[in-house]
Amino acid sequence: MIHRLLNPSESNSFFLFGARGVGKSTFVKAQFLKHFNPKSVLTIDLLLPAVEDLYARNPQRLKAEVLAFQEKQNLDWVFIDEVQKVPRLLDVVHYLIEEKKLKFILTGSSARKLKRGAANLLAGRAFVYSLYPFHIFELPHQFDLIHALHWGMLPKIFNLSTDSDKEIFLRTYALTYLKEEVQLEQLVRNLDPFRNFLEVAAQSNGNILNFSAISRDIGSVDHKTVQSYFQILEDTHLGFLLPGFHRSVRKSQSTHPKFYFFDTGIKRSLDKTLDVKLKPKTYAFGQAFEHFVILEIFKLNNMLMRDFKLSYFNSDGSEIDLILSKSQKNILIEIKSSATVDSLKVEKFSKLIAAFENVKAYWLSLDRTPQKIGNVNCLYWEDGIREIFK
Repeated sequence: MIHRLLNPSESNSFFLFGARGVGKSTFVKAQFLKHFNPKSVLTIDLLLPAVEDLYARNPQRLKAEVLAFQEKQNLDWVFIDEVQKVPRLLDVVHYLIEEKKLKFILTGSSARKLKRGAANLLAGRAFVYSLYPFHIFELPHQFDLIHALHWGMLPKIFNLSTDSDKEIFLRTYALTYLKEEVQLEQLVRNLDPFRNFLEVAAQSNGNILNFSAISRDIGSVDHKTVQSYFQILEDTHLGFLLPGFHRSVRKSQSTHPKFYFFDTGIKRSLDKTLDVKLKPKTYAFGQAFEHFVILEIFKLNNMLMRDFKLSYFNSDGSEIDLILSKSQKNILIEIKSSATVDSLKVEKFSKLIAAFENVKAYWLSLDRTPQKIGNVNCLYWEDGIREIFK
């Protein structure tokens, strides 16, 4: 059992969101609930078609079942797995939290259907957490960078012994996502353009998005539909949009964002590059490394609830890979896959950050020797992440 960094409250109901296959159910059962008597937990698995049908036909059945359980024995938690399958259950959950003071664990892989069925998500009565593929700090003895860049960090990958099995799993993941998250949940009317969109979006990973250009590449949808497709990817936790930095929130929202898939292996599966070996000192390796480091920072920020706002900066061709902002302070991060820090490039970066106020700057690379060049902290990428998040 790999201990996850996430640490939900034991005194309040909560949602746990995350993409399929990140280990939500395993985390709840093997890590969170291990402190409680199994006989004091009522579990409802909506992934089982018969169970889903039962509650979809009669959501009030949940109330009767919970109260009957409570009459017989102590009830610590009600665990509903994949609650987005039956959004109307949230009305009953709301009642049981308010009137009966019961605690619920509600997992889901899509907030989109829940928002349609119960827009307020219990109006703050349940905390909201997110779980992701493994983080490097959860794998102190099992981590290999090349493996992570190539295959990603989904838990299932670590249970497969051959490259062939890993490739089949990642390709199957994409097909399962299309069938179970998109088609069955009726998130799009026509699946074929969305299927083409996934490949184009993966090819655009980490680049500034041009929605009109992507719509032309797909060939049968307009740029507004493309924007809605990216929103679907966010709502189903398959990735996130990274906005451009601007001191004005309004102007920041008007800049073109970047998009990052939630896992390097899934990205490589979608753009059909799993059979391409990643070699250091190549462009593909550098892109994968930047993607991976940004993901590790994104995951840590959310799991530790540090509340940094993430963005990138681009001006006249000069770019800063990642900016963490909070309370008028900015942490500026440049990510390079080189094994040796290039002092001339760092000095150029140092001049770029001079336009910012109240900043701390990091140059994260594969160079294991800590250096301070001007006002830039040059650190091995893992050490840099540790320092940034203390």
